[in-house]
Amino acid sequence: MGYSAGAREEFRGTAEPADRKIVLHARGIVKRYRRRRVLTGVDLVVRAGEVAAIVGGNGAGKSTLLKICAGLISPDKGRVTVSGSVGYCPQNAGVMGFLTPGEHFTLFGTGRGLSRRESDRRGRRLAGELDWSPARGVLAKDLSGGTRQKLNVVLSALGDPDLLLLDEPYQGFDRGSYVDFWRSVWAWREAGRAVVVVTHMLNRLDRVDQVLDLTPGKDRGIR
Repeated sequence: MGYSAGAREEFRGTAEPADRKIVLHARGIVKRYRRRRVLTGVDLVVRAGEVAAIVGGNGAGKSTLLKICAGLISPDKGRVTVSGSVGYCPQNAGVMGFLTPGEHFTLFGTGRGLSRRESDRRGRRLAGELDWSPARGVLAKDLSGGTRQKLNVVLSALGDPDLLLLDEPYQGFDRGSYVDFWRSVWAWREAGRAVVVVTHMLNRLDRVDQVLDLTPGKDRGIR
């Protein structure tokens, strides 16, 4: 089971994909929940400077595959190899309600080796790219659902990880924020990072390098 390159020519980087370092290599991934097999021998290779989209209906195993790639759960069979650091954005905002956004920046940034000052600076810069200016003193529990998800995206990108795993990260975004999100994805790609996005927004698939369709019975590769 594989995938197919599907980027338009203007979205390609200066080097062909085969010339770039493999950042994520998932091979023969199988996962069952009780008697139900969710993933049946899935393969995925993502190189530096590539954006991969994972699509499929509800229950197709999209989030499960992303969690396996992030090392949060183990496959029943298969192997995942990652070269470099990983940033993971879950589908539901995994933030702490009684911390402010700035405190989140410090907590996550220092965990990646940044100073407190640099953590705050980078967090606010990333927030600005999503058209969000975090107010000081406001707790995460008091943010709107879309703004909490913006915080989720920012935290996954802090410290410039080599691989970004994003599980429908734009939930609750308005149209402008959605466009800003994809602009950030393309900037990360141009910076040489590997990005994997679980998405149901099929109108953006012309702007990614490859698509993995987990819908049962369908051809895994889409152009």
